Amino acid sequence: MKEIRRPIRVLIAKPGLDGHDRGAKVITLGLRDEGMEVIYTGIRQTPESIAETAVQEDVDVVGLSCLSGAHSHYFPRVAQLLKEKGMNEVLLIGGGIVPEEDIPPLEKAGVNKVFGPGSSIKDIAGFITSNIKR
Repeated sequence: MKEIRRPIRVLIAKPGLDGHDRGAKVITLGLRDEGMEVIYTGIRQTPESIAETAVQEDVDVVGLSCLSGAHSHYFPRVAQLLKEKGMNEVLLIGGGIVPEEDIPPLEKAGVNKVFGPGSSIKDIAGFITSNIKR
């Protein structure tokens, strides 16, 4: 009997008070067009609500978008909450305006990859498909 695999499930979320969501919406639609099932939470989410939604939706990937400069607080917090909820296999990616010098500490805190402005949908989708643990 052949195993049927479900599409990759991705949660895209905007933590904090950042209300600029055009990029997150573009990523949501682009990953959907790449064959992934994408859930977009909308703006102004707490790390707790993002982690809870990730559990409820049984996602493979959590993508965080931050343009407000609060990535150094929110991204590690979401990583911590996912671990506390036993979601160690979830791929955590981030995007937005993140200075290069902030990326190594984010990766050390559990963010698998940070994509900056101008990153292509194909590159993001390729990273996801190459790195998810299912």
